[in-house]
Amino acid sequence: MVGGNQQPSQMSQDQLKRDEEARRSAREAAARRARIPTDKNIPEGVEDLIIGDGVKQYKDMREVERRLDAVMMRKRLDLLEPRAQIHDRTRTLRIWISNTAENQPWQGRGLDENAFDFNTGMEGTYKVKIEGRVLEDESVDDDSDEDEDDKDDANASADAENGDGAMDQDGAASALKKAITAPPKPRPKMSEFFKSIVIEYDRNKNLQPENSGYIEWKKPAHTAILPPPEVFDTVEFERKSDENINCTINCFRDETPERFALSKDLAAVIGLEEATRDRIVTGIWDYARAMNLQQDEEKRNIQCDDRLRAVFHTDTIAFPQLTNLILSHISPLPPLKLPYTIRVDPDYHAHPLPTVYDIRVPAEDALLTRTLAVTRHNSAYTATLTQIAELDKRLALIVQAMNDSKAKHAFLSSMSKDPATFIRRWVSSQKRDLEVILGEATRGGGEDGLGEEFRRGGRDGVWGTENVRESVGLMVAKR
Repeated sequence: MVGGNQQPSQMSQDQLKRDEEARRSAREAAARRARIPTDKNIPEGVEDLIIGDGVKQYKDMREVERRLDAVMMRKRLDLLEPRAQIHDRTRTLRIWISNTAENQPWQGRGLDENAFDFNTGMEGTYKVKIEGRVLEDESVDDDSDEDEDDKDDANASADAENGDGAMDQDGAASALKKAITAPPKPRPKMSEFFKSIVIEYDRNKNLQPENSGYIEWKKPAHTAILPPPEVFDTVEFERKSDENINCTINCFRDETPERFALSKDLAAVIGLEEATRDRIVTGIWDYARAMNLQQDEEKRNIQCDDRLRAVFHTDTIAFPQLTNLILSHISPLPPLKLPYTIRVDPDYHAHPLPTVYDIRVPAEDALLTRTLAVTRHNSAYTATLTQIAELDKRLALIVQAMNDSKAKHAFLSSMSKDPATFIRRWVSSQKRDLEVILGEATRGGGEDGLGEEFRRGGRDGVWGTENVRESVGLMVAKR
């Protein structure tokens, strides 16, 4: 597959290198994150061992931090609320799909009747061209959108009858008017709206020439190390075939922020089937305020009614946790499917007409652009977030060291009270753990399996301890 003026082989090699580099960086980052502790809560009982009110001050600071996070989340929703009150701004992306044919049997120069071999020595090929352009809509969020779409569809039909110049004539009048009244802006390219384009053939891939059941273009990963990918309006690919083939062009959308498909229960709450994460949280917050579901004593908590209970399966949810709670109710949007028939017959190529599709794509959001300029594109803001993340990491390491010290203190304190009994019980416990790990333990674990502690059930009994759960898990994994 070719995008723009790139060569197929060179593009493929660069794309493979970029994808491999991005995957390796992601794996290394995930491994580093997995080794870093994240718990910043001081373990219970530490305040009894420390002189002074340092633990109380730390817990008060954590409570202030939680309240600050909730306030920031509400401010963020207040910032996004004007965007939620209007319809999503969209523009029309018109896509033309056409194909040419070469070296087909009906295009041959003829056969020599005196020759023994009647093969022409040529293989029939076709070249498919997918071309897209964003139309210059006069308005994107008033009631005249439908009229504009009807005009665009009429223009598309008329231009298709004129042949190859159809694309250049679409939106010419509106583009000229905007050029006079406002300075020209860079027109977005078709590849900016999709992260992947997959062409699937409607036939068995084993019967497809060159044993290729599909063709894929994938946008290269863009990181701080890798340069941004090249953008283009045209995608072309060429294959061998001397018969008509049906195919489906799947366009996977690339949107920032990303939209998701919602579950039926969640869609019933906010009244949308597709939305971004921020829009979902805003919709739940608006629903809670409209239905008066906020708790009086703690405004950050939402008392679930029947609709919210069907989504979250609980009676109370905390507002700061909404971002994580909605993850199980969202899924990636399905691709846009564009059916097309690759024609290599002479009837079609006598008067070829492109297949035209109009797709609504997100328009540039001025408010989002300003917000990103203050947050993501602000070096001071990024440096502050990096510093906060580093302090959180150091704080988690300190809390982990406190946990280790508390466990060591409990171990030594218990041994100091009755060393003989403590050592005997500790050795017995280690023995049972070793037998379980090696798979040699009997019911209950060794000679103590018939003791009173093993006959007593419940969470407070020996069967509810962490050691037993871990040992049983190891035993099941070994089998």
